[in-house]
Amino acid sequence: MNSILRPTRGIRISSVSTSTLLSKCHFSNPSNQGRGSYQKRSQRPSFGDAESRLFKVSEEVREATRYEKPVVALETTIYTHGYSYPDNVKLALDLEDVVRLNGGIPATIGILDGVARVGLNKEELIAIASAAGKPETMKVSRRDLPYILGMGITGRKITGGTTIAGTMILARKAGISIFGTGGLGGVHRGGQDSMDISADLTELGRTPVAVISSGCKSFLDIPRTLEYLETQGAGVFTFADGRTGPIDYPAFFTRDSGVKSPMVVQNAEEAAAIIYAQDFFRSASGFHFANPIPEEFSLPKSEIDKAIDQAVQEAAEQGFHGHSNTPFILARIKELTKGNSTAANRALIESNVKMATQVAVELSRLRTDESKRWENTSKVLARSSSTANINKIDPNHPSLELSSSSVSTSKPSIIVVGSIAIDLACDYTPRTTQSTGASSPQMHTSNIAKIQSSIGGVGYNVLRAAQLSSKEPVSLYTFIADDQAGKSILQSLQSNGLNTDDITICSKDTDYRTAQYVAINDGKKDLVVAMADMDIFARPSNDSSIRTIHSKLKSLTSSTKWVVIDANWQSDVIQEFLSATKSSSSSIKIAYEPVSTIKSARLFERPTSSSLKANKLTVFPNHIVDLATPNEHELTAMHGAATTHGKFETDEWWHTIDALGIPSTGARDRFVQMTSKDLTDQGIPVKAVQLLPYIPTILTKLGSQGVLLTSILSPTDPRLRDPDHAPYILSRCTNGNEEVGGVYMRLFSAAEKVEEGDVVSVNGVGDTFMGVLISGLARGCELGDGLIEIAQKGAVMTLKSSESVSPAVGELKEKLDELSRR
Repeated sequence: MNSILRPTRGIRISSVSTSTLLSKCHFSNPSNQGRGSYQKRSQRPSFGDAESRLFKVSEEVREATRYEKPVVALETTIYTHGYSYPDNVKLALDLEDVVRLNGGIPATIGILDGVARVGLNKEELIAIASAAGKPETMKVSRRDLPYILGMGITGRKITGGTTIAGTMILARKAGISIFGTGGLGGVHRGGQDSMDISADLTELGRTPVAVISSGCKSFLDIPRTLEYLETQGAGVFTFADGRTGPIDYPAFFTRDSGVKSPMVVQNAEEAAAIIYAQDFFRSASGFHFANPIPEEFSLPKSEIDKAIDQAVQEAAEQGFHGHSNTPFILARIKELTKGNSTAANRALIESNVKMATQVAVELSRLRTDESKRWENTSKVLARSSSTANINKIDPNHPSLELSSSSVSTSKPSIIVVGSIAIDLACDYTPRTTQSTGASSPQMHTSNIAKIQSSIGGVGYNVLRAAQLSSKEPVSLYTFIADDQAGKSILQSLQSNGLNTDDITICSKDTDYRTAQYVAINDGKKDLVVAMADMDIFARPSNDSSIRTIHSKLKSLTSSTKWVVIDANWQSDVIQEFLSATKSSSSSIKIAYEPVSTIKSARLFERPTSSSLKANKLTVFPNHIVDLATPNEHELTAMHGAATTHGKFETDEWWHTIDALGIPSTGARDRFVQMTSKDLTDQGIPVKAVQLLPYIPTILTKLGSQGVLLTSILSPTDPRLRDPDHAPYILSRCTNGNEEVGGVYMRLFSAAEKVEEGDVVSVNGVGDTFMGVLISGLARGCELGDGLIEIAQKGAVMTLKSSESVSPAVGELKEKLDELSRR
C-alpha cells in the first residue's frame, strides 16, 4: 500500500506554520466563520490590537471558556527547568491526555518567542520543551512577564516556562479558574531572615485561580508558608482522600508533614462548591487545594527528610538562591534518593492534574447549572398538523405575533439542521481620514459607523440560498428564544415565505437568548473584532428539544432528498442527528457544513455522552455523511481531528483506502498536475483523499483558486470511461473491490474575479455556495462544472450584497432548471 496515504508518513502534508495559515484566513462570525471560497484577508485581534501581539489563546480554549466548559491550566516551568528534553515532551503530552480522559480541556501555558500563549498545540509544546537547559530560556513569574513580552515587541524573541505565579496570571486573563501542578512554592527555610518567599504565595493573594498541588515543596518552611498564605487571604484546603479526623497538610513527596491543614475537603465536588461560592463575592484571592501524593508512591518521611536536609545545606553552602535554588535542591534530592523521588514526582503531578480536572468538571456543572437551564424545556410553536398556520398566536407566547403568510405545507425536499441568528454589521465610516489618521476604528471610544442588521446564521443562510434557487419545499430545524430578536426572525422568515413549523421557541422562563452576532469592520470592510452569543445551540444530546429534532429526523420519508447539518451543535448532538437521519431512509443524502475551523472537527470527536459509546462514523460504502464543503483550514482541522481520534487506523478505513488504487509512486507529481504545487505542499489533496472513506464527496473551497472536488467513483460511473474526464481520474481500483471504481479529483477555477471595491460583505458567502449546490443536487443535477459554477456565482452575488444571502440568488433558479433538464 502506498505510504502517501499514511497520516504520519509519505508526503509532507504541510510545512506551513499555524500562524501562517491563520494569517491568511478570514475570521468572521463563529456561526458563519471560515466558509467562503471568496473571503478577503482580514485580522481578528483577540482582545485588541496590542494584546494580539502579546497574548494568544487557542481557539479550543477560547470556545471552552466561552461556554463554561471544564478547562485546566498547566504550567511550563516544569518542562523548561525541571525535566530534560525529550522526557519533558512526553510528560507534557501525557498530562494533557490526563485532562482529556477525565472530561476536561487542557490549556498549557507558556511564553514562546516573546508571546504569551494559552492552549499550546503539540508543535508549540515541543518548541518550548526543546528550550530546556538553554541559558537564554527564562523562568517566568509575575515580575518577568512585562520584560519577556516587551522584548518580544522589540524583536528579541525569548522563550520561557511560566511558574505557578506566571501561569495564574495568564490563566486568569484567559478566563480559566483551575490550575493543576506539582508543588507550590513557599517560604524557604530561614526565610524570616533572607526574605526568600516564592511569588506563588503573593499571587494566591491577588489572583482568583484555584491551584491544585501536592502541598508545597518538601524542603520549604511549611508552617511559615501556611501562615503567609493566611495573611494573603488565600484559602488552604487538603483533600481528605478517604481519611477521617485531623488531616495533615501534605509535604510533596510524603502524605503527611506533621502540620495540620487549615481546612479539609472530602472530594472535588466540595472544592468546586467553594470556588463557586467565591464567584458571588468577586474576591481577588485564590485557593490552594493540597492533594496528597498517591499512597503507593509516598516516600518514607525519615528518608526524604534526611535527603532534604542535606540538599538544603549544600544549596546554602554553594550559594544557590532565588530561581536557581529550587532546581538545585530537587536535582540533589533525586540523586540522594537514587531516583525514587522522580517516580514520586511524576505520580503526584498526574494525580494533581487528574484532581484538578475533576474539580473543573464539577465547577463547570455548577456554573452552567444545567438542571436549571433545561428544566423549563423549549416549546414548539403550537400548531395543528392539519389546520394551523404560522399566523396563529401561541397563548404562551403572546409577544410572538406573526402576520399572515402563505407558506407551503408540502413535505420538504431539503432540510437544514443548524443555527439562525441576528447579525449586526458595524462598518467604520470616518468622515475624514484626518480625524482618525487610519481606516480602523479607535479603541476605547465611540466611532462613526454604518450599522445594518440582518438575519444570518449558517443554517438560515444555507436554507435561504436553497429556497431562493429551488422550486423544492425547504425547512429549517433550529432554536430561537421568546425575545425581540426571536420575534424579528419569525417575522422575517414568514415574509420570505419560509416554513417556520420546525422552529423551536425557548420559553421566557429559560436563560436562553436568540443567537446574535456583532461584527466590527474597518473602513475596508475587513473584520476587526466580532462577538457572538450562540449559547442557545450548546445543548447536550439528552436535552428535550434536541430529542424532539432527533425524533423528527428519525421519522423522515423518502420525500426528503437532502439533509444539511451544520457544526454549531455539540459533537454528541451531531452524531445523534446523523444516525437518526440515516436510519429514517437510506435514500436521504446528508451534507455536513463545517462552520468554522474549530467547530469543523466536531464531526470526528469522541462523544462525551454516556449514551454514546463511540463516534458512529462509518466508511464507504456504508458511510453516513455523503458530502462536505470545508475551506482549506476546515479541511485541515477535520483531518487533524480524524488523526487524533484514530480514524485513519481502523481496518475498515484501510480496506477502502486500498481499494482507491492510489499509485505507489508518482502520486505527488500527479497531485501537483491536477491541482498545484502550492496546494500539494499544503497537503490539501492528500488530506481530502484520506477523508474520502468517511465523506466520499468533498468540495474544498479555496478562495480565488476556486473549488477542489475530490470524490469516490463507483465502478459504473461513466466518467471512468469518458475521455473528457480522463485528466481528472486520480486513480482506478485495481484490487477487484465491487464498490469502488476510482477517485475523481478536479480543480474548478473561480467563477468570477471579484475586485476589492466590489466586496460588500463576506458573511454568508460559503453558506450560499452550499445552499445553491444542495438545491441543484436535490433537483437531480450532476455534480460537475455546470452546478459548481452556478453555486460559485451564487456565492459571488452574496459577496457583493449587504445581506447574508443575496436576493439575487433567486436568478439562479432558471439556470438550475436548465441544468437539470440536460
